[in-house]
Parts: sequence; structure tokens; C-alpha cells
Amino acid sequence: MPQSVRSQLVHGLFWNAIEKFLLHGITFFIGIVLARLLSPSDFGLLGMLSVFLLVLSAFVDSGLSNALVQKHNCTKSDFSTVFSVNMVMSIAVAIILLVSAPYIAAFYHEPILTNITRLLALNVVLNAFNIVHRAQLTLKVDFKSLAQINVACTIISGIVGISMAYAGYGVWSLVWQTITRTICGIVLFPIYSRWRPSIHFSANSFHELFGYGSKLLVTNIYSVVISNISTLFIGRTYNSTALGYYTKANQTPNTISSFIMGVLGSVTFPVMSEIKEDKEHMFRLYKKALFTTALTVFPVMMLFCILSKPFIILFLTEKWLPCLLMMQLYCFARMFTPLSSLNISVLNASGRSDLFMWMDLSKAPLILGALIITIPISVEAIVWGNVITTVICFFINAYLPGKLFGYGAFDQLKDWRFIILSVGLMCCIVYAYCCMVENLWLQLLGGGIVGVLSYAIFCCVFKVIDYSSFYQMIKIRSIYKNE
Repeated sequence: MPQSVRSQLVHGLFWNAIEKFLLHGITFFIGIVLARLLSPSDFGLLGMLSVFLLVLSAFVDSGLSNALVQKHNCTKSDFSTVFSVNMVMSIAVAIILLVSAPYIAAFYHEPILTNITRLLALNVVLNAFNIVHRAQLTLKVDFKSLAQINVACTIISGIVGISMAYAGYGVWSLVWQTITRTICGIVLFPIYSRWRPSIHFSANSFHELFGYGSKLLVTNIYSVVISNISTLFIGRTYNSTALGYYTKANQTPNTISSFIMGVLGSVTFPVMSEIKEDKEHMFRLYKKALFTTALTVFPVMMLFCILSKPFIILFLTEKWLPCLLMMQLYCFARMFTPLSSLNISVLNASGRSDLFMWMDLSKAPLILGALIITIPISVEAIVWGNVITTVICFFINAYLPGKLFGYGAFDQLKDWRFIILSVGLMCCIVYAYCCMVENLWLQLLGGGIVGVLSYAIFCCVFKVIDYSSFYQMIKIRSIYKNE
């Protein structure tokens, strides 16, 4: 790997790790406070709109921001063209939301959703101002600026949300928290990116970028629908309270998993795109990223799975205990999400977004079939179906990278066999410890310490990594040590 790329990668990884640690930590804290102040129904009401907002937001971006990152040698015309398209699409989407708001409320039998939908339509337009700025900073691997912007926006919007929740505004505290975060981005992104938007459209730029982005648009819309369609049916079939439990059960494991995925994924994608012509270096980076992710995500998710009950009681309060089983199931499912994401990223970085699109679309019958079977049974059954399909989708996502690099799902699992064994033994020890200790704080804190130490010991015993490499991994450097 060239020294300039290595330096860029390590520097980007460092600041990206700082951002994700602070961002997810702050978000985690804000989520706990809001969960204590608000009811499950409040979270469920906002969750009912997620599939509509996310699908329409995907249209606003149209895959063009990722196309900018993948292209590298972008011109001013490229940036202005994408900005112009984003603004036009955001206004069109906002109009659709304004008109359809009463129908969405009627679909869920929740009249309050009419005004919530119309207010969030404004947020769609505001968010369009930030898309190109974010892509520029990602393209430069300037994760230091992204970290400062995202952390500042999260803190300010969190203060607004918590203040409104404490004052008794209910679901509106979540709505204004979302809008405040977007407005903060509008203020801060131009300061850091030093790019001033201009309304200029180039047909040549659009044709070139949309040729790549259109495939991602289809895939992103499909991914959003598949990922959130369960919330649509839970809200319609059951009620906002049930959806609130479901949302919170998924939210915490997803936050942990997203942190791990975000640290590696958002850095490896632009760097793999830069060295895509050197297949050997690209494969080595891809393989090491997978190994380090598995080394981290498996023990973290399983440890949280075992300790989720004391976590819920101590931090979220007992009113959230009905979501315990669902949270534990999602801990298992989210072990595979970062690994699937990395398998997909290598296709996008190689410029094969077409393969990514068709591979993702092939999973639709499996996911929809599981949903159709489980919806009439219970919300917990839906989660069981999600866990099973997530594991199967990991094998599907690894199929094409296996064809391109000769490193498929079974080869990956073989490389991770001692990681899995170490995690299994760690779980046994932590579970036994929790059975012997009744105090919830001792279960949570002591169990965490016991889990980390036992996992580190087993990794050394099975020579997963030696002590010096383990120390370097904590410093977020071991993945690139031998490059």
C-alpha cells in the first residue's frame, strides 16, 4: 500500500473512531434519558413514519453522494449538479409528504401523525443542503471535521429533545430533536467544507454520476423498504406501544453494531475505491477488515445479549422489560450486519454496484416470506424471522465477493473459528457469574469486566492474536500493521 494512502487511512480511521465513539456514546446517553422520560408509544409513533421518510430520502440523494465518493476526481460541476438535483428532489418529496400526510395517519389510525408528517417534510428539504458537504468531507477522508460536526449536532439536538421531553411535549420532543440536528448541520457543514452551493446543472455530470448512483438508488430503496417494512406492519397490525417496544429492542443493539461498522466501513470504502486497480492490496485490506470486525463485533454483541436484562432495568426502567427477548435476539442478528456490510462494500468499491444491486434484490423473497409468515403470530415471531433471515443474508452477501476474490462465507467463518470459540467460552463464564450475583449493578459492571478479560485470555490461548497485536488493535492500528 502506498505510504500516502496508508497515512490517509490511519489518520481517517483514528478520527472516524473518535467520532463514532463520541457520537454513539452521546446518542446512547440521550436515548436512555429520553426512554426514561417518554413512553413506548411516543417512540412507536415516530417509528410508524420511518419507512416513508427513509424511502423518500433515498430518492432525494438518488445514490449520487456515493457516486461522488467513488469517482474521486470530481469537478465543481459535479458537486453543483448533485446539489441541484438534491434540492429539486427534496422539494418534490416534501410536496408528496404534505399531500399524503392525512392518508398516512388514516392508515395507522393515529390522527396526530398528520401534523408530524408535515413537519418532517420540512426536514427533508433542510437535509438536502447537507448531502454534498458530507460527501466532500468523506471524499477527502476528513473524518476530523465530520466528527466535530456530528458530535456538535448530536449534543445540541439532544439538549432540545430532552428539554422538550422533560417539559411534557411527548413525541414532539423526538420530532424537534430530528429537525434541530439537521439545522445544526446546515450551519456547520459550509464552515468546515468551505464549499458554497450553486445552482448549476450539467447533463454530462449527471449522466456519468447517475450511471453509478442509479443502481445504488434502487438498492437503497429496496434496502430501506426491506429493513423497515416490519415497522409498517407492526404499527398497522398491532399498535404504537408494540412498535415502541420493537423499535427500542432493535435500537440499542443496532447502535452498538453501527458503531463498529461505522469505524471501519466509512473509512475502508473510500480507501478501497482509491486502490481498486490494485486487486491484491484491496483484497488484503478487505480480508483484514473482516477479521478485525469479527474479532470485535462477536464478543461485544454477545456480551450485551447476556447483560441486557440488568441494562434495561437500571437504565431504561422496568417499563421497557417487555422488549428484553427481542433485544437479545437482535444482539445475535446484529453480529452479522457489519460483516455483511463489508462484503457489500468491496463490490461498491470495485465499481460493481450492478452486482450489489442484483445480489440485494435476490434476498427479497426470503425476507418478505419470513415477514408474511410471522406477522399474524406476534411481534416476537417477527424478530425471530429477522434473525434467521439476517444469518442467511450473510451467506448471500458473501457469495459474489467469494467469486471475485475466492474468499466466501465458509472461508471467512473458517478464519473466525477460534474467535467464535473464544466468544462461546466467554458467554459461559459471564452467564455463570451473573447466576451467582444478585446485585444488578454488579451483574452489569462485573459481568462486563469478566467478559472482556476472559475473551482476551481465550484469544491469547487460541492464538487468535498475540498480546502485542491485541494491544495494537485497541489502539486501532493492528488492521494495517502488515500493509
